[in-house]
Parts: sequence; C-alpha cells; structure tokens
Amino acid sequence: MWLSTLGTTQRHTMLRLAHNVIVSDGLLDPNEEGMLVELKQEMGLSEIDELEYLEVEGIQDVFEDQRSRIIVLINLIKLSYVDGAFEIEEECLVKQIARAFDVAENDFLLLDNWVRRLSALEEEAEAFFN
Repeated sequence: MWLSTLGTTQRHTMLRLAHNVIVSDGLLDPNEEGMLVELKQEMGLSEIDELEYLEVEGIQDVFEDQRSRIIVLINLIKLSYVDGAFEIEEECLVKQIARAFDVAENDFLLLDNWVRRLSALEEEAEAFFN
C-alpha cells in the first residue's frame, strides 16, 4: 500500500525489513509468503528471490520523511497480521523500527488500530467475491 511512491533504495530496504518481520517469529506462513509476493509486485521487485536480514540501525537515514516512514510501518504491521496474529517477536521488531523512525507509542497504536480495521474491511470485501 503506497509502496510504489518509495524511491528505489527505500523499496529495497522495505523488502528486507519485510523479510525481517516474516522470519522474526521463526515461522513461515503461506499468507506471509503471499503478501511478500504482493509487496514485491507493488514495488516492481518481483525478480528478487534472496533476501538478507537488515539491521534496523540507520534505517531512519533511508526513510527521511514522515510519509515514507508511515508507509513502511503500515505495511509491516499489515504483514505482521497476515498470518492471523501479531506475534510478540514481530511486534517487538516493528516497534523497534517505529522508535528508529521517532514514531510515538500512541501514534504506533493508532496505526495498529487502523491496519486492523482496514484488514477487517478487506476480509469483508473478499467475502462478497465468494
């Protein structure tokens, strides 16, 4: 969501952060793999197969403006929920990223709530198709 507005370096960094979130709980869910494919497509990075872990330190220098930081957080939170639960390891990692971005805890909670409501609406829409 809004990932196509990120710059090239930001897209590659976002993809690696998404990989970090997926592997953080030690479980690879098919829904997470599917969403990773969707993220790659949206960012025009479908050709990338191998992803390496990315240290969180310094990511604020890649995502310098508030808009790009919020885009990253929204997508990482959504990715965290795609397997049905925001596991503690995923939550700790995404909150660490939020702190690196100077996003206040209250703002993080607002983003989390918004993503959960959006996901519920998307599930509702999917039901119309079936």
